[in-house]
Parts: sequence; C-alpha cells; structure tokens
Amino acid sequence: MIVNSLSLCYHNKLILAPMVRVGTLPMRLLALDYGADIVYCEELIDLKMLQCKRVVNEALSTVDFVAPDDRVVFRTCEREQSRVVFQMGTSDAERALAVARLVENDVAGIDVNMGCPKEYSTKGGMGAALLSDPDKIEKILSTLVKGTQRPVTCKIRILPSLEDTLSLVKRIERTGIAAIAVHGRKREERPQHPVSCEAIKAVAETLSIPVIANEAFGLGAFYEETTRELDARRAKLLARSPEEVEEPAEDTSGIIKMAVKFDRRAYSPQITPKMCLLEWCRREKLAQPVYETVQRPLDRLFCSVVTVAEQKYQSTLWDKSKKLAEQAAAIVCLRSQGLPEGRLREEGPSLHKRKREAPDQDTGDPRAQEPVLPGELCKKPFLALASGKESPLEGW
Repeated sequence: MIVNSLSLCYHNKLILAPMVRVGTLPMRLLALDYGADIVYCEELIDLKMLQCKRVVNEALSTVDFVAPDDRVVFRTCEREQSRVVFQMGTSDAERALAVARLVENDVAGIDVNMGCPKEYSTKGGMGAALLSDPDKIEKILSTLVKGTQRPVTCKIRILPSLEDTLSLVKRIERTGIAAIAVHGRKREERPQHPVSCEAIKAVAETLSIPVIANEAFGLGAFYEETTRELDARRAKLLARSPEEVEEPAEDTSGIIKMAVKFDRRAYSPQITPKMCLLEWCRREKLAQPVYETVQRPLDRLFCSVVTVAEQKYQSTLWDKSKKLAEQAAAIVCLRSQGLPEGRLREEGPSLHKRKREAPDQDTGDPRAQEPVLPGELCKKPFLALASGKESPLEGW
C-alpha cells in the first residue's frame, strides 16, 4: 500500500463537512474556533480550478485562487493550512492530479467528491455518477495517491445493497487513500430520508483506514423541529395582509424598509405592484420609479431598492430572483403610502380603467388636483405595517 509522506490524522476527529456555498474560508475559520479538528471546503470543479491563478493576497493575508474573470474560486490562509481539506469534483484522473498539484502546498489534504447527487455534478460524470464506474474511481484515487504529497480521501454514498457497498470500499481502500467518508444514504435519497448508520458501521468494521460518518451526527430531531418553526414563521409572514402590519421603519440611511415578500398567489397576473406603482407615478406626474438591485454572492439572493420622488424603499427580505426583489420593493413603497398594490380582492382603482382615460382627464381623485413636489411623497400618511424587523434566518 502506498502511503503519502505527509499525513493528516483522521482518527476520532470532529470534521466540518463540505457544503455548497457555505464551506468558504470565514465558515471554516469559525468552525475551527468552535472546536472542529478538520474542515473541508465546498466541492470545487476541476475544470474551474484549472483556470485559476494562485495569488498571494497581502491585504487579507490569504492565498487566493483567482479565475480569469477575477472571481476568487478558492481562498485559504495560514491559520487553517494544517487542517483544511480541499474537496474537488472531477471525472478525470489527470485533471484531478493537476488540481491537486495546484493547491497541495496550501492545504492539508485532497478529497474527491463521489457522493453529490445534484445534476450540476452528475451530468459531468462527477459526484455520485462515479459510483457506477469503480474502474474510474480506482484510477482517479490511485493517480492522486501516487502523484501528490498530501493525504487523499474520498466521499461516497452507500450503494443499493450492503454487499455492493462493502465491495466498493474495499477496492477504494486498496488505492492507498488515508480515509473514506460515507454518506449513509443512497444516490436517489435526500435529507428527508433516514441515514443508514448500520451501513456506515459495517464499512467501519470492514476497513482498516478511518471511516468518516457523514450525515450521522444525531441532530435529526433538532433539524426537524427547527425546520417546522421556520416554516411556520415564514408562512405567518407571507400570510399577513397590509391591514395587519405596523408602521414601517426608516433607518439612518433614509431608506424606508419593511419585511415583505411578493407572493405571486396573492396578486393578479395582469396587475402587479410594480405596475400599480408606475401607474400612480404617472398619475401624480412624478418621474417613473428607479430600481437598483444587488445580488448577495454567498447565496445568490437578490435585494432591490426603489426610488420614488427622491425617497428610497426596500424590503429587508432577500429574494431568489431580481424580478421578485423589485416587486417587493414596490410593495414597500405602495404600502407606506396606503396605495393599492394589486392584491386579489383589493378595492382600488383599476389599471385597465385608467388606460382608457384621457391623459389630462380628472379622475375624481382629490390627489390628482394637488401636484406632488419631489420629496413630499414620503410625508403622506403611512399604512400600518407589522414588525419591520428582518427575519434572522430568511434568505439563508
């Protein structure tokens, strides 16, 4: 058996598992501060890493692997160097070795993900797709063990039968890897399915190398209870009507904020909050609303700020798309002014009716006879809005 010259001890260790969009440097350092012995980075694809250039970031005291578009794909630092494992997604032995050699001087170990069931991984022959090709598994791991100075590990899922699983892990052990992580679920199973701790135990009893139990930490009941609480809180938040909410809060930056989301089911497809806001601005002879939207890199969620008559409005809840974020910002503006926002069964002027009126026709609305000066929009009476506080877990 080939044993790498530089070793990382995996016996009786508490390890931070690799997590997509979570296992970045700040999270890894926090895990180390709170007692983790070893930390894994998120799965990074070999082709993406091979485009990167290693850069020493003197401002942050980090080592960055930077893509051609200047995006940092992987970042590490001296404080974690002896305890961080680089996990890659790969389906080719030579590419895997090239990536390992690129990062080996900055990490403590190299891991190959053979358990991810997501399409972005399996469609390239990576992740759980490797489980159906033991020959490729053996070639990738053997090439890494022989070609890199760091200890090599892999993560797998269990196969349909225990016999097949044990046969595979024995073959993997013979490649010379330092340890193996076992996710106690089959390829088609998801978090709602129970973890097979018995299968993980059987693997541990069969092999002589350390076996890392993945998804078997004993927090299932806590996870389910927390999920129920968050779902109930989110449902209550989305079910609130404008009449149930309190006054919005204006922060020191001058932006009026509310914790609201745009729920498509509550609005007519033909009349959205953005349409209502635009129509109101036209009627009041104001400049049309201007939306500024940003995306949060960590989870790729969006937040939008709309400016109307020099006043900015924003929802404190982040959304999964730019369009939804803009609709939420429009809702904040409309609710703060007590204006119709297009909700189903909401009483208010019809947009269709407005389109048939002449541009200068008096609509009967007293406000139409009172020109609104810029900056005065926010001085009109507010509609009551529930808690303006942001949900601490919303958008995670």
